[in-house]
Amino acid sequence: MGVEEKLGNLGIITTTLEAAVNWSRTRAMWPLLSGLACCAIEMMATQASDYDLSRFGMELMRPSPRQSDLLIIAGRVTRKMAPVLRRLYDQMPDPKWVLAMGDCCSCGGVFNNYAIIPGVDEVMPVDVYVAGCPPRPEGLIHGIVTLHEKVKGEKINTYS
Repeated sequence: MGVEEKLGNLGIITTTLEAAVNWSRTRAMWPLLSGLACCAIEMMATQASDYDLSRFGMELMRPSPRQSDLLIIAGRVTRKMAPVLRRLYDQMPDPKWVLAMGDCCSCGGVFNNYAIIPGVDEVMPVDVYVAGCPPRPEGLIHGIVTLHEKVKGEKINTYS
């Protein structure tokens, strides 16, 4: 049984360019490898066979910011590491998105000292926050699906 027999006589697909571009962006989002603390172990587990981020088009974590469009910040961000993360963010091509994974990254977590930044949104804009200490792989997958829904609704900027 072929595709024609399953679909019938539907030879035309109509959509907008914006919907097609946003759909393709969600199916080929490449994350940048940036594990800073214990949340990185959960991020690696999400890539493993039990959770398999490959089904979302994320075959592997990219080691270069020039090949990535999603920055997953996993763990606590220190004042010493913040400029490095900002440089990585600046080197990523547009459009780019940021996912803050874990309580330390989102609000400083349990650390109440001068060296930990109380939220990575002081350094760069964050699109999605994933709560937990550390968040389970299911939480990260939910954050990625939430980001996909956000990207699907974006408007294409033609003036940049």
